[in-house]
Amino acid sequence: MNISPSDQARAFADDLSYRPALARNILNKILSFVAAIFAIFAILPLVLVLVYVSIKGASKISLSLFTELSPPPGLEGGGIANAIVGTFIVTVIATLIAIPIGVGGGIFLAEYSKEGAFTNFIRFGTNVLSGVPSIIAGIFVYSIIVSTKIFFGHSFSALAGGIALSILMLPTVIKTTDEGLKLVSDDLRRGALGVGASKFITITRITLPSAFTPIATGVVLAIARAAGETAPLIFTAFFSYFMSDGPNSIFNPIATLSVLIYEFATSPDQNQIELAWAASLIIVIMILALNLFARWIGRFASK
Repeated sequence: MNISPSDQARAFADDLSYRPALARNILNKILSFVAAIFAIFAILPLVLVLVYVSIKGASKISLSLFTELSPPPGLEGGGIANAIVGTFIVTVIATLIAIPIGVGGGIFLAEYSKEGAFTNFIRFGTNVLSGVPSIIAGIFVYSIIVSTKIFFGHSFSALAGGIALSILMLPTVIKTTDEGLKLVSDDLRRGALGVGASKFITITRITLPSAFTPIATGVVLAIARAAGETAPLIFTAFFSYFMSDGPNSIFNPIATLSVLIYEFATSPDQNQIELAWAASLIIVIMILALNLFARWIGRFASK
């Protein structure tokens, strides 16, 4: 009995049609539901933290919060202006230290080094450093800089805090620079060298601009991590109730949002506790904004 081509096509289509009653389709629905539940549980802590911090900190948000200094225990009102400025100063110092060293290290690994024991040691050391607890960086800088008063006789300072944060930023910057440069096609390098460009010109004019997006994303993520660290700054920048003013302020103790939260949250003074919640909301918004900015850089470059 001959079957027409149209009947064969119809029978083939029937075989490919979705059948909800099949065991594999039922199992697929069950596993999809379980995966969705796990995804909800994974994101739930973040949502709860954001909601709870927003509820506790929003009531204290006002103009004075961003313009007034942090009050000592027993005083009402006040703000966190000195901590906001201090966080900016310390983060800028860390960024100015970490970006040249981190990008330079990534360029060396991707462009100049050859696979061998030394290169593998650097990559292994970078991976280990990225997993080192942040308090270790704080203790290290405290021992080398703060306790020795190596900076013109000053101990706790914004500069010491920036150095401690730069140590935490380095692994991220080095790895993203290394991986970003590896994504650049070798044809671009050969083409530049073929027309007589030097190795330095090829890197600065061709490969680095081509890898700008992953490098910039890594830098932003490193800044986001540094801005939220507390332990290294307790041992290095310490805390101050005063506003930083002038270049010499980098050699003195300085207030930061993370240390302010630590100091005020453990205080018996209710006003300081409320300021700690407000500072928590501000720093969460800052870190969230930096992470969103990093994602925007990646999406913008991919278009």
